[in-house]
Amino acid sequence: MSKNYDSQVNSKYAQTYDKTVRITKKYLKHTDVVLDYACGTGITTIELSEDVKKVCAIDISEDMISIARNKSKKNGISNIEFDVADIYNEKLKKNSFDVIMAFNILYFIKDIDKVLNRINELLKPNGIFISATDCLGQKKTFITVIQSLLSKIGAIPYIRKFKISELREIIEVGKFSIMETHNLYDYPPNYYIVARKK
Repeated sequence: MSKNYDSQVNSKYAQTYDKTVRITKKYLKHTDVVLDYACGTGITTIELSEDVKKVCAIDISEDMISIARNKSKKNGISNIEFDVADIYNEKLKKNSFDVIMAFNILYFIKDIDKVLNRINELLKPNGIFISATDCLGQKKTFITVIQSLLSKIGAIPYIRKFKISELREIIEVGKFSIMETHNLYDYPPNYYIVARKK
């Protein structure tokens, strides 16, 4: 997917990404060290890097990271450190990030409680967790039924069909206090949450 990722998402979700960046900037400071979890090709990473001290950007896809690195270099950005890694990488230290961003990744995760616990421990006290998540369970459609079938037979990755209320509850149970929410896209709802570590 990496080769055509930017053109595909920008043709459909450009306004959604713009909203994500605009709202997120309110919560960033120039002294912040930020983790961008599942940064993909760096669409939001690069846009937000100018507002912070440093960004550690991780993704499990080497191709996605390669594209993101090239874009960063082309734009002369020097405060982003890209790594092919997952959230459990030992290089990521507890209580070391002011902000952790997880855009469009949570619905691909089977053990969401474990991941949220890891995010919580990586954040500094009172740190901010910002996410945007497709809530495919909010309304059942022909497409979501087909996706479920394809996911069960392994034709596409695991996809969790969150309802908005379920996503909110999971994040709050994960030791976060929700501060602000927005729905960034009509269908499927792309639900944006800003939460503070308790």
